[in-house]
Amino acid sequence: MDIKSVVSEVSDQADEFLADVTRRDEARAGIAEWLTIHYSMMAPADKKAVIEQTMHLLGNEGFFDRAPGIGD
Repeated sequence: MDIKSVVSEVSDQADEFLADVTRRDEARAGIAEWLTIHYSMMAPADKKAVIEQTMHLLGNEGFFDRAPGIGD
């Protein structure tokens, strides 16, 4: 499994499935749920890596610095 590709895919779709989320704990849970739906067979260690890398990327992009509904 190519972790970087999955991180990219999750990050690209985050604006849609995390539309009303601004808190990091909610985003982490949303990403975990998205992975469960789309990558149900992903190993737990890979899932954790994708979540951590995606959270880091979203933080760098200022995802958590916006108010709900802004940045759509």
